[in-house]
Amino acid sequence: MLKVPEHQVAGHIARDGKLGPLVDDEGRFFKPLQGDSRGEHEAKFYDSFSSNKKVPDHIHRYFPVYHGTQLVEASDGSGKLPHLVLEDVVSGYSNPSVMDVKIGSRTWYPDVSEEYFKKCIKKDRDTTTVSLGFRVSGFKIFDHQELSFWRPEKKLVLGFNADGARSALRKFVSSNSSADSNSIPNCAFASEVYGGILTQLLELKAWFETQTLNHFNSCSILMVYENESILMKGGDDAQALLRAQVKLVDFAHVLEGNGVIDHNFLGGLCSFIKFIKDILQSLDERDDETDTSQLENGN
Repeated sequence: MLKVPEHQVAGHIARDGKLGPLVDDEGRFFKPLQGDSRGEHEAKFYDSFSSNKKVPDHIHRYFPVYHGTQLVEASDGSGKLPHLVLEDVVSGYSNPSVMDVKIGSRTWYPDVSEEYFKKCIKKDRDTTTVSLGFRVSGFKIFDHQELSFWRPEKKLVLGFNADGARSALRKFVSSNSSADSNSIPNCAFASEVYGGILTQLLELKAWFETQTLNHFNSCSILMVYENESILMKGGDDAQALLRAQVKLVDFAHVLEGNGVIDHNFLGGLCSFIKFIKDILQSLDERDDETDTSQLENGN
């Protein structure tokens, strides 16, 4: 039995009779092949990339496992349509917090249609894509105070400026009420979550600094973690239970690299890494100030 993904935060969502991805109970994610050759293009990428021996094993793990294509009943009721069958990267999590971040200072690429170019350039300029080299496409957080998920409206997310993006990244790893727009994010989970995620991002960065196989246009980084484990235990046990992970997703616009480094993705990734590092550094500075204050007070 296929169902609508509970934790999808961006892209086409299979609700209200619309065509979108589905999931099963066995950890598989069914993504309908997009029209105008994009779906076929993405399937060919997965076929080629998943078996490419030039890609190191430690890099393959940042991509969803590919299980081929399959005809399944489409979510819009149009009958059986071909779907990519992928790993459901949030399968196994009970209450995952998820963020989708589109990487790159542009989402268009050479030889696209004039219509597609205009659509991309407008969205890139209206969001932080051009200014920061990435944009937050969507996210959801498990709120410990309310014991429920909080997800901001898409219009709000796409309206983020640099400060909005920074605030979203801080809120993503906070334990105080996400729904309260006036609360200052406490970044309670930042060290554990972003510490693990930063290690993964730096591993990806090292590969993108040399890889010339593909150019990953309009691709996203998906960040996932489960915050209950941090509250339950501390230290190394928390890190083990946390399972903060990074995945790359959305490959309908990937092109051959032809021996050229993908500076668009690499530049955006470096910018995103800096934002993560800045949050971790601000925590260190806050801890130093707390320690100094306690010493001055004789504690």
